Amino acid sequence: MQKPLQGRIAIVTGASRLKGIGAAICKELASQGADIFFTYWTKYDQQFSWGVEQNEQELLNQQILHMGVRCNSAEVDLSSPTEITKLLKMVRDQLGDPHILVNNACYSTDDNIENVSPATLDAHYEINVRGTTLLSSEFVKSFTHESGGRIINIISGQSLQPMFNELSYAITKGAVETLTYTLAAAVADKRITVNAVNPGPTDTGWMNDKLKQEILARSPLGRIGQPADAARLISFLAGDEAEWVTGQVIHSEGGFRRFGG
Repeated sequence: MQKPLQGRIAIVTGASRLKGIGAAICKELASQGADIFFTYWTKYDQQFSWGVEQNEQELLNQQILHMGVRCNSAEVDLSSPTEITKLLKMVRDQLGDPHILVNNACYSTDDNIENVSPATLDAHYEINVRGTTLLSSEFVKSFTHESGGRIINIISGQSLQPMFNELSYAITKGAVETLTYTLAAAVADKRITVNAVNPGPTDTGWMNDKLKQEILARSPLGRIGQPADAARLISFLAGDEAEWVTGQVIHSEGGFRRFGG
């Protein structure tokens, strides 16, 4: 029996860590039959206490291959426009013309109105806004299929509440919501849909026990979001059943109460 995404080729950015949302997206799309090309940037992940192991990307590649689909990957600096152009060429040369683009990669460091700097603003802009926009543009320009085009952006609910201790992250990821519905209208004639997913607080290894308890207290479903939760929604948006869904920002947070109560 043919799987829903069989014969489709998906690009997933930001899949460095096996516990991350990017890896879960790759595996979910692969389980539905899609061939996968994922990118990673270990220099970024190594800045954080949870870090990344050297062989995680190879392990992910092997896990996907064992699902019976094709898989390739590359370390790509998405802050470089030249690298973005090379990425699309690599995908076409190694797998074929892509159908699906999942803009999962991001740049995030804490800052606020007191310590924000040109350097931190630029670093966030280069990945979260410029990289996402240019990669989407390259995907659209090279799209050759008659239908089935999908661009899915990952956001963090910037429109739902202030994030004053993550100023640069909030304003640049907030721009991706605007990009989503603006681009959806621009590419509809190419049979490409564009949507964004906010997975809410998701346990990818960065939460400490205290934070987990605080999140649980605001989670009516009694648990914290897992990467697989986001991946299943993205898989739906990537398939034919979601062909009528475009320009939408979907907050899939398990009823998370952001302001208590």
